[in-house]
Amino acid sequence: MTRPPVATIRLLLVDDEVKLVRSLMQGLEEDGYAVSSATSGDDALKLIEQETFDLVILDWMLPGQSGLDLLGEIRNVGSRVPVLLLTARDSVDDRVRGLDAGADDYLVKPFAFDELLARLRALLRRSSDAGPLRVADLELDPVSRRVVRAGKLLDLSVREFELLEYLMRAAGRTVSRERLALDVWREAEPGLTNVIDVYINYLRKKLERGGHSRLIQTVRGQGYSLREDL
Repeated sequence: MTRPPVATIRLLLVDDEVKLVRSLMQGLEEDGYAVSSATSGDDALKLIEQETFDLVILDWMLPGQSGLDLLGEIRNVGSRVPVLLLTARDSVDDRVRGLDAGADDYLVKPFAFDELLARLRALLRRSSDAGPLRVADLELDPVSRRVVRAGKLLDLSVREFELLEYLMRAAGRTVSRERLALDVWREAEPGLTNVIDVYINYLRKKLERGGHSRLIQTVRGQGYSLREDL
């Protein structure tokens, strides 16, 4: 997936660590996001009530009101904005508490910036139009998780479905193996290259069964692209 156009996706970063906020804002803005920040729950809630954000990055440990309390208020005012919770708490119980409080995803500090970007992209994809995706005679429904080609229902594993959905959302564009590793597998291990190639082959066999044309094209030296072969 290519980086978002400048200033079209608006993020709110809520954290009281000044150095971290500066660093994250710089990196996010360089990646094409428009970023506002708040260092307290009160300030963040005012911004959310006054402005429209596509996603909130929220630190759990805020001075005074905790990030979890703020998350509850965000949901109480009716906002369904996706929230990525940042915290040094890494126990299973803490993760469950955060997700049950209304967070959409959870990232433990310290974290790699590339992983933050990958999680943002995943959350933004989920919050975008959830209608069926179509390429040629292939249709994928993200809600029902049904995949149909030429009227025939396909049986895909969870990973195959996620990979196909990603490729369909990027239809016509070339996606590198590195990008797939970060955005679909959420890892950056070099050894994933072979795993990705294996799953591409799994998908191809299922999509092309019955003599259907190839939709997942190999772009030599660059990656893969889902499109009709012209």
